[in-house]
Amino acid sequence: MQHAKKVSKRTRLITGTTLAAAIAVGGFGAYSASAADSEPAAQAAAAKPAAAKPAAAKAGNTFESKHLTVDAATDAAQAVLKAAKKENQKVSVAVVDRNGNTIVELRGDGAGPQSPESAVKKAYTAVSWNAPTSELTKRLEQAPNLKDIPGTLFLAGGAPVTADNAPIAGIGVAGAPSGDLDEKFAQAGVATLK
Repeated sequence: MQHAKKVSKRTRLITGTTLAAAIAVGGFGAYSASAADSEPAAQAAAAKPAAAKPAAAKAGNTFESKHLTVDAATDAAQAVLKAAKKENQKVSVAVVDRNGNTIVELRGDGAGPQSPESAVKKAYTAVSWNAPTSELTKRLEQAPNLKDIPGTLFLAGGAPVTADNAPIAGIGVAGAPSGDLDEKFAQAGVATLK
């Protein structure tokens, strides 16, 4: 009787192990095992190849793009704050990726409460049009509706970051008494990335 209990526990252990191995390999369907056939089943499950990879996209349907790393974006943002501090300016800085998503946003000590949001919008605007925002403000004369595009801010202080003549990021700065200063500090951030 004791021997039967030991076999019973062993059978449950082996059966459970076989099922776990089959699931781990990605198998599906019905599984059964007994103490006699559990070892070959486990070996067969382990030898089964991994799940098939998804089919590759048709040639010409995809493209590659470059992206700024978090470390590089942080270095650029720190360079902006350092340049502003040298001139006793309290600013916020934002670095966005090619799609306008914020990578890094830093509010400098003493910067105004509106400056972080303005910095993000300037960075977004600069990368969207691949131009410094000081140049983009001139375009408003011909197309005043541009300022109505959500998420944009047509004030000096945004600078694009490019690689191979294509925009990969934008740096926006806000909080200095003039947009020219904001943009000067943004360019200090861009310079760290060259």
